Amino acid sequence: MRSRSGRFSFIEFVIFVAVTFAVFCLCVCIGSVSIPLTDTLSVIWDGVRYHLGRLGMAVIQVVSGSGAEAVGGAGTVPGGVSATVESTGAVISGGNGVLASWLAAKPEGLQASIILSVRLPRVLCVAMTGAALALAGGAMQGLLKNPLADGSTLGVSSGAALGAVIAIAFGVRFPGLPFAGTMVMAILFAFLSLVLILTLAYRLDYSLATNTIILIGVIFSMFVSSLMNIIVTFAADRIQHITFWTMGSLQGASYQNALVLLGVLMLCGGMILRRAQELNAFAIGEDNARHIGVDVRRVKLVILIMVSGLIGVCVSIGGSIGFVGLVTPHIVRMLVGPNHRRLLPASLFGGAVFLMLADLAARTLLNPIELPIGVVTSLVGAVVFVVIFYRSRRRS
Repeated sequence: MRSRSGRFSFIEFVIFVAVTFAVFCLCVCIGSVSIPLTDTLSVIWDGVRYHLGRLGMAVIQVVSGSGAEAVGGAGTVPGGVSATVESTGAVISGGNGVLASWLAAKPEGLQASIILSVRLPRVLCVAMTGAALALAGGAMQGLLKNPLADGSTLGVSSGAALGAVIAIAFGVRFPGLPFAGTMVMAILFAFLSLVLILTLAYRLDYSLATNTIILIGVIFSMFVSSLMNIIVTFAADRIQHITFWTMGSLQGASYQNALVLLGVLMLCGGMILRRAQELNAFAIGEDNARHIGVDVRRVKLVILIMVSGLIGVCVSIGGSIGFVGLVTPHIVRMLVGPNHRRLLPASLFGGAVFLMLADLAARTLLNPIELPIGVVTSLVGAVVFVVIFYRSRRRS
């Protein structure tokens, strides 16, 4: 699947999208109550039409001044403002059926409730969390020239978890944004942790060797774990929430969480993807990258901030989900090669697929008991970590 051009071909892009979509549909269909694919797609499509219709009605009412005045210029819509979307849409469409053809009744029933209220928002959040963590891991591995670099192995995820636990335990909030306090604290602590770990590693070993960074990351993670245990003793009433959250889970994820993940992925992920060529230059050394015109300090700072943002938001929503950023880039690298212009976009799809499958396993392996998704990723990631470390030692 490797290309000489350094970019994805159209066929390769279609293949990645198709595989991701197929896994997405599989994860929405399968669960404690399995739903046929055709019924699942029908419910999702009706839900999309319903909400698009409501959006269209809102736009028409704003443009026309009011829904009542928009109908023929005289009289009011029967039922006033509380008229149903279907009847109002039929009147405003003026008989041409353009808007009415897109309107659909709100999907109801057990299947619709399961898909639209539980599985769809959860799988959306799982997919975007996996994509964000994989992209962050791929960027860190390229920046540090370290095959074992990842938020979980370097202790960045632990730092983000500490910030989130502080917010949960002591009720750090922002008015109007129910989970913004957890998110801001997680992002802040993720960035500070990354800076602290790299600074200590540089002080101990100017070459930033793999073993030094991993050792500092392990020590820092143990220190953070101790701090979180101390915090839990002062927040005994929230110990169950904190304990389950630290194991990693996207149970109860909402569409609001999905929108936040999408926004952060577009902002931070877009900035990282734009630096793919600079990350290729880092592969030949920082000095050589500087000689060919790369602003090394600026690129490092931008990528570190963007990575901290991605990890912080993912941790604040899904808890500590380890090894996604370690496993996925290595698997994808075997398919598309080391060129970051191909590796980073492929990691987005690979991370989404990997975490969706891990979440599916967490939901179904011990049904009706649900495993935390972080447990599944850690079991897989620990094995891959040992293999990667063994191979890197043999090469050195």
